[in-house]
Amino acid sequence: MSPMSATLLNVGFDNAVAVERVVAVVASDPSPIKRLREAASRHQKLIDATNGRRTRTVIITDSDHVVLSSLQPATVAERLAALKARMPSSP
Repeated sequence: MSPMSATLLNVGFDNAVAVERVVAVVASDPSPIKRLREAASRHQKLIDATNGRRTRTVIITDSDHVVLSSLQPATVAERLAALKARMPSSP
């Protein structure tokens, strides 16, 4: 893969996140995750990819950005695992 290309994870509604940057995929319900969302919003690091739908999944990146998705966490995790399995190993 060239340095300028990235493998993208579809998080719904034609929105995507770079697979290499994803640190965690979690459900949006637990209180600590809600606090994380609020902190990300205060620091302008919250990205809402829900298109107005209910947030079901929170994706945390290595740049401390928090991405909200309306897809189920299992769906996002499966897509992420499939993409990571197809990626070539780093030397």
